[in-house]
Amino acid sequence: MNMYLYELKAYRNATMIWTASMTGLVLLMMAMYPSFAGDAEAFMDVLASMPESVVQAIGIQIDSIASLLGYYSYIFLYVSLCGAIQAMHLGSSILSKETREKTADFLLAKPVTRGAILISKALAALTLLLATNIVYFGAASLIASSVALEPYDYGAFALISFSLLLLQLIFLAIGIAAAMLLPRMKTVLPVTLGTVFAFFVLTFIGSSSGNGKLRYVTPFHYFDRAYIIQHGSYETGFVAASLVIIAVCLLFGYLRYRSRDVHAV
Repeated sequence: MNMYLYELKAYRNATMIWTASMTGLVLLMMAMYPSFAGDAEAFMDVLASMPESVVQAIGIQIDSIASLLGYYSYIFLYVSLCGAIQAMHLGSSILSKETREKTADFLLAKPVTRGAILISKALAALTLLLATNIVYFGAASLIASSVALEPYDYGAFALISFSLLLLQLIFLAIGIAAAMLLPRMKTVLPVTLGTVFAFFVLTFIGSSSGNGKLRYVTPFHYFDRAYIIQHGSYETGFVAASLVIIAVCLLFGYLRYRSRDVHAV
């Protein structure tokens, strides 16, 4: 419990900054929706004149962009990018911190198993991400209700918003695995940004090319917002793929953490 609380305190400020950033982004962009909706027809004409591959690459659905859900789903793509960076940075940082700060021998000498250490750190990271999502969802729901010009499907809105947490769990697990795969990592930011942006670029490539197989490569495509708006649910196959990735990465991290050598100096 002490270790769990210590990690919460250690990453509290960073979590508050990320939460404020994502919340501020959605509040700012959603506040523009009434003005955007008034000029939506002209904007759609511009989109219609652009190559379809370009429109798909930037994540815009022409037939729904004028609606609240369509507009929100476009904004959410960039909220997801921020959330993925937060989660992977947290996952890789929280496990590699002692190694980077050369205090691993002190921590692992405590009368507690390595498995318990990993679980405490993972639970702390999960708690921080849950806190981020609770605040974000509350703010997003409030601003959406305030700017809505007509009734909208709140269930679809909630599913789109909840996919942020699911995406973050994937990248949290990837971050944990990365920390174990690169035990002598001196700084986590380059690895985090490189990995997340690589997946993000693959999202654009997959959207513009129409190659459905690429959807399984990048987690940003697992929770398709257009599908959610149309069907009111997630795609079962991609939910299963998410669970597999999370389970494999966490299992790898757990086994590697229990058996890895300690490099304190």
